[in-house]
Amino acid sequence: MKNIPKFLTATLIALIIFLSNTYAASVDTVLTHSNIMKKDIKAVIVRPAGYLESKAFPTLYLLHGAGDKYSGWLTKVPDRETVKRLSDELNMIVVCPDGGVTSWYFDSPVDPAYQYETYISKELVKYVDEHYATIKDRKGRAITGLSMGGHGALYLAFRHQDIFGACGSMSGGVDIRPFPENWDIAKRLGKYSEYPDRWEANTVINLTHLLIPNKLFIIIDCGYNDFFYKVNVNLHDKLLERNIPHDFIIRPGIHNWEYWGNAINYQMLFFSRFFKQSAQK
Repeated sequence: MKNIPKFLTATLIALIIFLSNTYAASVDTVLTHSNIMKKDIKAVIVRPAGYLESKAFPTLYLLHGAGDKYSGWLTKVPDRETVKRLSDELNMIVVCPDGGVTSWYFDSPVDPAYQYETYISKELVKYVDEHYATIKDRKGRAITGLSMGGHGALYLAFRHQDIFGACGSMSGGVDIRPFPENWDIAKRLGKYSEYPDRWEANTVINLTHLLIPNKLFIIIDCGYNDFFYKVNVNLHDKLLERNIPHDFIIRPGIHNWEYWGNAINYQMLFFSRFFKQSAQK
């Protein structure tokens, strides 16, 4: 800017600052309240750059995995701008709730402090719809997540098809039964050896009877070297047997943020397509 007059330089700088503020997603950290669990719970809500109160936007609920919290999707992806960039590009609100360290997004029959199915599907959705300019209908809501959150997203969508119109899973623990000693699942349902019926009733792979063809848009994504690879293939096969359309992606990868940071691009494009098709109906 050596030969540019000072007033033009100042104008250009102001314009750059204005554009950088205008064309970037905004991030809110909100405190929601759960009546069923009698506690306050944090969530991150990403609003696209084009967000206006006068317009209704589609919403993606994005769930974290075991051992993580609400902020994981914005702080642990290798490119930390990924979720915000996709929110901007695809013009959708993204909600990252706190699902407890190892809730598995069940309503636990054992622990009243872990009632995350009710919290996510009812209390949080109600909060978001009341405080943000959302499409208040299943055609404008999708849900996905990684690992425990992948199980949670399919679990919640399969059981609440009146709330969510599309769902996905990235490296999801879509069958919990092979892992009776892992990730505190027994603390949420009781031991598998003592309460097998609870485990059978709350594992995603046993919920496909709730589905009918083309009711839910479904995308499943898992790395070939992931320890959840086999259970994801089993779910894929079961969906094929039941003639349930779905996208199923396998590629090299393990259970880590590098994989999920890549997978979220495909998942959000998939949901954007669902939102656009739903808007045309």
